[in-house]
Amino acid sequence: MKRLSHLLLCIFTVPVFAQIDSVDAIADIESFQREQNEKFRDPDQSPLGPRALSVFQGHDFFPIDLDYRVEAQLIVTEGTPFFDMKTTTSRVATERVYGFVAFTLKGKDFRLPVYQSKDLIGMPEYADYLFFPFTDLTNGNQAYGGGRYLDLRIPKEGDRITIDFNKAYNPYCAYSPRFSCPIVPAENDMGIEILAGVMYRDESSHIVVVTEREIMPE
Repeated sequence: MKRLSHLLLCIFTVPVFAQIDSVDAIADIESFQREQNEKFRDPDQSPLGPRALSVFQGHDFFPIDLDYRVEAQLIVTEGTPFFDMKTTTSRVATERVYGFVAFTLKGKDFRLPVYQSKDLIGMPEYADYLFFPFTDLTNGNQAYGGGRYLDLRIPKEGDRITIDFNKAYNPYCAYSPRFSCPIVPAENDMGIEILAGVMYRDESSHIVVVTEREIMPE
């Protein structure tokens, strides 16, 4: 009887834990969305100009979908050199390929580079920061034409890292050409639709988003 009780406990507790994880993940994503809107409402942080800021009502987000939250393997590449990553202006960003993230999403296997900034390594609060830009098939339609960004952190231990595309956001140059933003490398094109994160809002909305042509160098 004890063996049967233990078996039943194993059967019925696994979905409960999974449900708790899902609730925590959704709460985390909702917190991210609130922070994005609060940042854009704050004149000291917002990339919006005065007119756009005065009518800003909040970002459009794709519906939260935990299928776009994946566990990936971080494959570190030791000793990779820094290089000049092109930006939307004449400035260059000094980055290196820290490693690759390997994961499966929507039935497709990915192995994409993630980057580490030379400027941020010396800052304690950003020493473990990784930059993961990407493009996908929603660009220029449902999402910003120049691609979107994700912020990742180097795992404190092990090689597993959570990638949550529900936290994908637009570069600041999507809202104003005053900003200089890294251009997503071709190696980071995903080739599928990523229906998660911040959506594209055209000029008929309350956020004026510049087009890819306006920010891309000739």
